[in-house]
Amino acid sequence: MERPKTGDYPPYFEIYIQLVPENNPIKALQKNIFLMADFVKKISPEKENFSYAKNKWTVKEVLGHIVDTERIMAYRALRIARNDKTNIEGFDEDAFVANAHFGKQSTDDLLNEYLLVRKSNIALFSTFNEEELQRKGIANGKEITALAMIYMLTGHELHHLNILKERYFVGI
Repeated sequence: MERPKTGDYPPYFEIYIQLVPENNPIKALQKNIFLMADFVKKISPEKENFSYAKNKWTVKEVLGHIVDTERIMAYRALRIARNDKTNIEGFDEDAFVANAHFGKQSTDDLLNEYLLVRKSNIALFSTFNEEELQRKGIANGKEITALAMIYMLTGHELHHLNILKERYFVGI
């Protein structure tokens, strides 16, 4: 499987796609399950609702955002793989977080939800053949392949995991 090429996705997705070291996004998604689960299990109850700065999301909100974004990007990848040429609208991530009440959920519940969503998406993406992965669609007004969408959601998770480690939990 090839990595997405420049032109297969909007330039602002480059930051996420470059974070994925593997040339197979399915393997990266499987590997990330263990990275995320190991990290989340180290979060102490005192840190679950911690935010490193004013107006920044809490740890639980970041975890919930990762799950929400994965759902949305998987939906986009599915529509693109199925050759749907309709523009897939964007979403307001801040509004999603503000209206999700992630702080009232337990960290274990958030992790369980993440694991279910991730495993479901791995099953879905594993059914895509090369032609489907290379199909282009329009998401948020920008052309992108299904493969690039999968890489983007994989890198997006790694991006936020890095932020959690660097700004919330230095040394974990």
